[in-house]
Amino acid sequence: MDVSIISALAALTGAAVGGLTSGIATWLNHRSQIRVEWILHEKSRRQTLYRDFIEGAAKCYIDALQHDEPDIPGLVGLYAKLSAMRAISSKPVLHRAEDIARKILDTYLEPDKSFVELRKMAIDGTIDLLRGFSEACHDEFEQMRPMRF
Repeated sequence: MDVSIISALAALTGAAVGGLTSGIATWLNHRSQIRVEWILHEKSRRQTLYRDFIEGAAKCYIDALQHDEPDIPGLVGLYAKLSAMRAISSKPVLHRAEDIARKILDTYLEPDKSFVELRKMAIDGTIDLLRGFSEACHDEFEQMRPMRF
C-alpha cells in the first residue's frame, strides 16, 4: 500500500471519528437540556396545583371547624385538584392529600369549634392539617431537582 493512501485513510478516519464524537456530544447535551426544561416546567405546574390545593383545603378546613353545613363548591374544587394530583403526583403527596380531604369531611361531622378551642389547637399544633402534605411536596421537589455534573 502506498503511504499517501494510508495517510489519507487515517485523516479521513480521524475526521469521521471527530465528527461523530462531536455529533454525539451535541445530541447528548441537547437531550439533557430538554430534560431539564421539562423538569422545570413540570415542577412549576405541580407548584401551582399544590398551592391551589393548599389554599382550597385551608378554606374548607376552617369552614369545617366553624360550621356543620359543608361548603359543597369548596369540597368539589378540592376533589377536582385531588383528581389532577392523581395524574401527576408521587404516591406520598397523593396519600397526604387524600388524608386531608378525609379529615375535612370528618371535621364537618364534629361539633363546631369556639375561638378558644381554635386558639388551643393553634398552640398545640393540631390545627396544622397541611404540614405533612407540605413536607411530602418538598420531598417530591427535591427528587425532581435536575442532576448537575
